[in-house]
Amino acid sequence: MGENKNVVRGYCFGNAEDAEIARQEVKKIEYLEQHMDYGKPEKIYLVYRKAVEGRIFQTPIGWEYLRSLQTKLAECKNLEEPVPPLGLYTVFAHRVGDEIRVPSPRLPEKKKHDYKSKFIVSVLLNVILFISVGIMFAIALTSDEPNILNYERALVNKYSAWEQELTERENYLREQERVKQAEE
Repeated sequence: MGENKNVVRGYCFGNAEDAEIARQEVKKIEYLEQHMDYGKPEKIYLVYRKAVEGRIFQTPIGWEYLRSLQTKLAECKNLEEPVPPLGLYTVFAHRVGDEIRVPSPRLPEKKKHDYKSKFIVSVLLNVILFISVGIMFAIALTSDEPNILNYERALVNKYSAWEQELTERENYLREQERVKQAEE
């Protein structure tokens, strides 16, 4: 089964651009995890607040990470400032008149392969190619022009024609010399 390029950490995104944004967020999270000092709640709070205010994370992957930071901050008793809520800045239900419509989940469609028609097309193409190759060989064999199949025969015929022409010229010249000698 082929791998879907729009799936990142268990989330199937609607297009490749969103999936790429999620991959970039994974890299950001990995970087933060490497450099985060979880022993100091003040630093966790600073990172959390800057990420929320700067809207650094836009996908559920980033939101999960921020939620985990929010949970760790909630466990800290010595924090002086309240932990700000996560802003998702997205709409999940669409209102049409008085009715709320929740979009149906879009799952990737399974592609049905029509192997029978592909097989028939493949066989037809192979037959056409086989006939084309046969025609090319027939043309090459019956052609008067030298080619890879008849170059030896063409060269022999060419040189024998030259030899015959030279012989005829020699005979003509000898005949002319005899006529001149007979006249003298």
